Amino acid sequence: MKSNFLFVCAENDAIPNCKAGGMGDVVRDVPRQLAANNDTVHIVTPSYGRLHQGGIKKCNLKFKYRGMVQEAILYQVPGKKEMANIAHYVIDHPAIVSGDIAHIYFNDPEQPFYTDACMFSLFCTAVAQAIKQGVFGGLQIMHLHDWHTSLLLFLKEFHTEYKLLQNIRCVYSIHNLAIQGIRPFDKNHSSLKAFYPDIDYDESRLKDPRYHDCINLMALGIRFADAVHTVSPSYKEDIQKPSNPPVFIGGEGLEEDLKEAEKQGRLFGILNGCNYRNINRVRKNELYRNSLRYIFKWLQEPNKKYKADFLAHTGDKIAMLREQKPDFMCVSVARLTEQKFFFYKNNPRVLEQILQVLKKRNGVYIVLGTGAPEYEQLLRNISYENENFIFINGQSEEIIDSLYYESDLYLMPSLFEPCGISQMLAMRNGQPCLVHATGGLKDTVEHMKTGFSFGGITLEEKNREFINVFEDAVDLFFEDKEIWKHISKVAKNKRFSWEKSVREYYKDLYRLPIPFQNSFKPPKNPSAIKTDKLIYNK
Repeated sequence: MKSNFLFVCAENDAIPNCKAGGMGDVVRDVPRQLAANNDTVHIVTPSYGRLHQGGIKKCNLKFKYRGMVQEAILYQVPGKKEMANIAHYVIDHPAIVSGDIAHIYFNDPEQPFYTDACMFSLFCTAVAQAIKQGVFGGLQIMHLHDWHTSLLLFLKEFHTEYKLLQNIRCVYSIHNLAIQGIRPFDKNHSSLKAFYPDIDYDESRLKDPRYHDCINLMALGIRFADAVHTVSPSYKEDIQKPSNPPVFIGGEGLEEDLKEAEKQGRLFGILNGCNYRNINRVRKNELYRNSLRYIFKWLQEPNKKYKADFLAHTGDKIAMLREQKPDFMCVSVARLTEQKFFFYKNNPRVLEQILQVLKKRNGVYIVLGTGAPEYEQLLRNISYENENFIFINGQSEEIIDSLYYESDLYLMPSLFEPCGISQMLAMRNGQPCLVHATGGLKDTVEHMKTGFSFGGITLEEKNREFINVFEDAVDLFFEDKEIWKHISKVAKNKRFSWEKSVREYYKDLYRLPIPFQNSFKPPKNPSAIKTDKLIYNK
C-alpha cells in the first residue's frame, strides 16, 4: 500500500527562487526519493508574494486568524524538474511577502522573529485549512521543517476546527536548532494570543525554558511531534548537551526537551544525503571568466553602488590571477554568519595567518558569500590588505560551480554545523575539506582519510589547531602528492546517498515498511520542464 505525504516548509529548491539554505536541498531531494518508491508527495511553501506567478490556482482557503475570517489562495506551481508522484504548491496572501534574507526571511533586529512569526502563523493556519478541505487527499504523513511550521502541531493539539490533523503522523525535522522562533504569549501584535485569540491552550506545555512569558516554536515541534529528526547523528548528540558559547554550541536551552524526546524514543539523527545523479558538468578553467562576468554584471545594479569600488578591486585581483595563476587555491562558500565564520570575526589574526601560509606557497583563498554586514565589512577590509585573499561579495551558481571544481582545498570552519552540504559537494568532486570537528562535519570528514579536521578544548586551542592543521595540509599538497591524491580519491568515492538516508526515514521517522527498491530513478515524463539547476560533477 502506497503512502501520501505532505511536506510543509519555508524553502523548497525543487521550485525556482525558493532557497536560502540547506533546508531547500533536503526538501528538494527527499520527496524525489519517496516518489521513486511510487509514494505520493505534496510540498507546500509560502508564495512570498512572488512564487505563485505562473502557477495554477487550485482553491480558495477561508479560515479564522486573528479573530477574523481570512482568505488565502493555494496555487500549484511547476517544479524545476517535473516528476510523477510529486506536486508543488504555494500559498498566497497579502500578509505573506518576501523578506530581506534570500527574499524569504525577515531580519528584525529589535524584535527577532516578529515579522516571520506573523507570516508563518498565517501560513500554517492556511495549510491546516487546505488539509481540512481535502486538497492533498488522505494523508498518512505530515513532515514539518523547522520552527516556521511547528504551529501546525499547536493547531493539531488545541484547535477544535483541525482535530482531523490528529489522524496524521507528524514528523518534525530540525535543520538549525539555534534559530528558535521565540515570541510572547500575549500583549504583542506578533504573539500567540494575537494570532489565535479564540483558542484555549495550556501555556505550561508551550513556554520557553528560559523566558516563561514566551512560546518557543522550536520547542513546540520537539514536544508535540510523533518523531523528531536531526540532520546528522553527531548533531543529535551535540544538542542534548548544554551550550557553552563560543567553545561549544549544543542544545541552546532546549537540551532537556531533546533528552526527553530521546528517552521517549522519538529523537533520531539521520545524516542528510547528497545528489550524485543528473548533475551538471562544469568546464575547467572557467572560474576567472565567470567571476569577472558576474562582477561586471553586479556593478550595473543600483543597490551595489555602496561597494562598487570593492567589486572593481575584486575584479582587478581576479584579472591578475588569469595572468599569474596560483599554485594552490582554497575556497569557502557560505552565508556570512556567526555560524560559518565566527573564528575569523572573533580573531582576524587566524585568517591573516592562513593567508601568510598561502603567500609562501603562491596560494590564494577565495570566499564567496553575502550575509551579516559586520562579516561583509570584515572580509572587505582583509581583502584590501591582502593580495592573496579574494572576497566575492555576491551569489552566483556559475562561480560556485567553478569554485567547487577548480580549487584544491575547501575550508569549512563552522562554529557548529547541523549537517552541512558544502563539504559533501566538494568531496563529490575529489576536493578534500578542512573542517571544524562538530555536528555533521564529524560524520562526513575523516581526518587524514577523506580530508582534515581540527578541534580543541578552549577557543585558543581551536584557533591554534586550525592554523596548524591548515599548514600541515598545504605542506602535504606540495610535499607528498601521492598521499594527497589518495585522500582526494577516497573523498571522491565517499557516498552520502539519499537512498540510504530515506530507508532510515521510512523505518524510524515514518514508521512505514521499507520499500524493497529505493533507488532514485526519475520517472519518464515527456512534458518535463528541463530547468533543474544541480551542481556539476567532476
